[in-house]
Amino acid sequence: MEVQQYILPIAVAFGVAAVTTPLVRRLALGTGVIDRPNERSVNLRPDMPLMGGMAIGLGFAAGLAVALRQMSGEIAEGRLTGLAVGGAIVLASGIWDDRFGMRAPMKFALQILAAVVAISNGYHIAHFTEPFTHTSYVLADWQMWPITILWIVMITNAINLIDGLDGLATGVAAIIAATLSIIAAQHGPDGFGLWIGLALVGSLLGFLPFNFAPARIFLGDTGALFIGFVLSLIALEGYRQVSLLTFVVPILALAVPILDTGLSVIRRIKNHSPIFTADRQHMHHRMLETEGTARSAVLQFYLLTGAFCLLSLGIARLDEAWWVGFCLVIVVVLTFRLVSNLGALESEPAELPEDSPDAPPADSAPESKR
Repeated sequence: MEVQQYILPIAVAFGVAAVTTPLVRRLALGTGVIDRPNERSVNLRPDMPLMGGMAIGLGFAAGLAVALRQMSGEIAEGRLTGLAVGGAIVLASGIWDDRFGMRAPMKFALQILAAVVAISNGYHIAHFTEPFTHTSYVLADWQMWPITILWIVMITNAINLIDGLDGLATGVAAIIAATLSIIAAQHGPDGFGLWIGLALVGSLLGFLPFNFAPARIFLGDTGALFIGFVLSLIALEGYRQVSLLTFVVPILALAVPILDTGLSVIRRIKNHSPIFTADRQHMHHRMLETEGTARSAVLQFYLLTGAFCLLSLGIARLDEAWWVGFCLVIVVVLTFRLVSNLGALESEPAELPEDSPDAPPADSAPESKR
């Protein structure tokens, strides 16, 4: 296929997201869908509109529609249905949560429903192949369903958890989506996973100028959850029958949000706190404390995500399992060093530098979603 055929879905998604973002911003302000800062918030600007994910969803849909018209191969039965219906469930639940609020159990129930829809339409892990002896292990339904549901729900929420600084989740997700698109292209230049990735990259880049510091609109749960859901399906597309090592590749690409999610769970268990309790000890809070400004912290996260993504692309080219294992040991050591330097498992709350433009004043106020 011609290069321009790959560029067109990105361009269309970019254009639609860029044009609709100001309209969504006006809608959010007019209907009172705004962020409400509190003592845990990094953002303290009043009347910051949420629901930015609506523009991303529209851009994504337009880009994917253009991509599908160019596909020479056929989409496996149900793939588009699983993506569209599951994505609509997540997007609608995010809009409701941004506008009216939603309790965690209901959020998870809807995410599980979206995952069930996706799995029912072909997004699943069929079997693993052990990398050293190449022995295959077919997963029974009772194994496949919970493993795949866990994957989809985990990645869906991982993006939401890192959405704490202007442009952080949007930029990180764009880097990951681009990486997963390249990986998908290695499995076939006309695969469905590639087109999903290109449409998502375009919509995220079209939204990013409005979301980067100083942001004029936030993703909200509408955007963060939708992005995470789509990324989880891109990773699954093309990895339905995988070896343990090849599945490491998308996990490495998604390493930053996965790492932050895992650290949050460990930290809260360690502190005897409810797992769903919000706190100011995420990696981006620690990075903000280290860097001093939100923009610098976000750029550091982009660099970190890019490094993991380049590593995942490198490992994808390795055929020898022992070399991959050696690389993973190095990754684990360096990641542990990073986590230790950030103090991401410490019990005390992270304090923002006093001279940070995002540091809270002494009398900061009400409820927030960030």
